Amino acid sequence: MKYFLIAGEASGDLHGSNLMRGLFAEDPGADMRFWGGGLMDAAYREHRPGTGLLEDYRAGAVMGFSQVLLHPRMFARRLARCKDDILAWKPDVVILIDYPGFNFRIAEFAHGAGFRVYYYIAPKVWASRERRVEKLKRYVDKLFIVFPFEIPYFTEKGVDFVYKGNPLVDAVDGSDALREPREAFLARTGLPDRPMIALLAGSRTGEIRTMMPTFAAFAERMHALPAYADWQFVVAGAPSRSMEDYAAWTEGRPYMHVLFGETYGVMRHARAAVVNSGTASLECALIGTPQVVAYSGSRLNYLIGRMIIKVRFISLGNLILDRACFRELLQDYFTPENVLEEVCRLIEDEDYRARMLEGYAEIRRALGSSGASAQVAAAMLEDLQSTQKEI
Repeated sequence: MKYFLIAGEASGDLHGSNLMRGLFAEDPGADMRFWGGGLMDAAYREHRPGTGLLEDYRAGAVMGFSQVLLHPRMFARRLARCKDDILAWKPDVVILIDYPGFNFRIAEFAHGAGFRVYYYIAPKVWASRERRVEKLKRYVDKLFIVFPFEIPYFTEKGVDFVYKGNPLVDAVDGSDALREPREAFLARTGLPDRPMIALLAGSRTGEIRTMMPTFAAFAERMHALPAYADWQFVVAGAPSRSMEDYAAWTEGRPYMHVLFGETYGVMRHARAAVVNSGTASLECALIGTPQVVAYSGSRLNYLIGRMIIKVRFISLGNLILDRACFRELLQDYFTPENVLEEVCRLIEDEDYRARMLEGYAEIRRALGSSGASAQVAAAMLEDLQSTQKEI
């Protein structure tokens, strides 16, 4: 079979790479072309010479509603290139991974051009822009969801879906970082043997520029407290970024460090984490590090979001439990003072930590067992084969 996959950000690259491994295992003769990143490229090279990567997502990553509006020509050019790639290669199926602003347009195009369309990791239509449900019904042949709370939602909406668990369980549990002793981690990364706080600012340039000033101000305040004078603050650098993206806020602060390619290790060995909303928050819960989630965007993005988002929480872990397992400091509440207060509580209040970890255990149970990526790949191939028999 010929598979064309599209992922537009770091989390999609991660899930796309694991899905590709599952597809190669189920379909040894598989041929793939993809828009994605380094993880998907690595998964391809494990099975094929050369590369199937046609476009690196880092070339066009933008943040929020306003950024898309401010870059319409770039967005249109990327859409056109992607459509041309699909038409030229003529795959058996187009697999869209999250990234709804772009992928919904590709779904409509691919469906109209006669290609089978799968959507892996459902757009968050249960949170906002519910009218997109009709687009899922119209342009997507099969939806593959990854959260248990989506089951009743899409059942009620009449969307044809498959649920096989959440692939993050595999990604976290299969990581070498969870088996590496702290001493080995420190020796390999060059970090001093001091207590640490993990800082995760997101993967997009706009997110980093928005989050890092508050992260740096928080770290400065906490470092100034006598009880925390020897603590270190470790930024988990996004795979799509470089040291230059963080230098303005870390230079001159010897207690702040940036590590790339070490996100799970940084989380695991930190006493607490401050996490930009997104996949990283759920990863932090699965790893077991107490956290506070933070988000701040442009005023325009925030106002638009307030108008269209209809869920109580922005963090996946809180959404899974339908209650606040950990705090969310959003927009005006995301201040150095508020972050400092919450992080100190995470460290000092053992009962508070224990309750959060109990919530983490509930989240893990709700997400199901391991093997989701392989099971999704098997379900995709089964559906493709049955469809071709019908033809």
